[in-house]
Amino acid sequence: MRIVIALGGNALLQRGEKPDARPQQANVDRAVKALAPLAEHHEFVLTHGNGPQVGVFALQSANDPNLTEPYPFDTLGAMTQGMIGYWMLQSLQNHLPGRHVASIVNQTLVLAGDPAFQNPTKFVGQVYGEDEAKKLAEERGWAMKADGQYFRRVVGSPKPQRIVETRIIRTLIEAGAVVVCAGGGGIPVIRDERGLRKGVEAVIDKDLTASVLAEAIEADFLMILTDVPAVLDNYGTPEQVEIKRATPAFMRQRGFAAGSMGPKVEAACRFVELTGETAAIGRLEDAEKILYGEAGTIITPGGNYGGPDDIRPPLPEPVETRRIRRA
Repeated sequence: MRIVIALGGNALLQRGEKPDARPQQANVDRAVKALAPLAEHHEFVLTHGNGPQVGVFALQSANDPNLTEPYPFDTLGAMTQGMIGYWMLQSLQNHLPGRHVASIVNQTLVLAGDPAFQNPTKFVGQVYGEDEAKKLAEERGWAMKADGQYFRRVVGSPKPQRIVETRIIRTLIEAGAVVVCAGGGGIPVIRDERGLRKGVEAVIDKDLTASVLAEAIEADFLMILTDVPAVLDNYGTPEQVEIKRATPAFMRQRGFAAGSMGPKVEAACRFVELTGETAAIGRLEDAEKILYGEAGTIITPGGNYGGPDDIRPPLPEPVETRRIRRA
């Protein structure tokens, strides 16, 4: 199977942790250890969030007295792709000895007229109390919104249209490499009046980018991993229950929060609706169980899923044959 996994930025820097390199590297290694069994037996593409990390870099840049102006968010996104990608690259090499691993910095094309530029919703950086958030908003002109009981900075999050380096990613997969790409949703770029690409001030939702990527590379399974075991219906009420199996139509009817589960559900539903394949949302520690239908929320066109054999026959065709067919 060809699997695309989207790993949340908060899995790398958990709430309350200091944004130091050491704990993040430890979290990356923990994540890769959980995912390595999948990479051993399947074609494997790993994407990751960067919300906490890009916010840290943005704050450092804004406070640096040696800079005339802070670094723009497209450049900060590239920085986080390189940093997190390096950590993942090294950990994957250590857990998958002898397997080729590639980590690439890549761009994601968005529309210059996307209304998201005028309505920032993407959380970045650390959490603040209400008073400190108001102070930062006044002093720096930041947009701040509630994130649970805290507040965080928000920036524009335009919809991803296309992964610029899709052909390169496909080439690496078909050569047998594990690929780390589209970190933080990819570096946001638009086409200017001359048709040339240029970066923009935004952070793209990594789950929506993972959906676009999974469709483009003909993935069989999109797995969105977060810190909850499954999507919860009637969240926060006495009727709260985990959704085990669902169709895209059912999930779209439930109305999940735009700032948390909403983008994950949208990304999963989009992939299933456009490809007819399978998507899932669940916990990192349950990744292997999710693939076999034993955990998480599984979304399919008909709402049924019995494991990998529903997608690929018990005796799959040789890898070399698949490479020729997909070329």
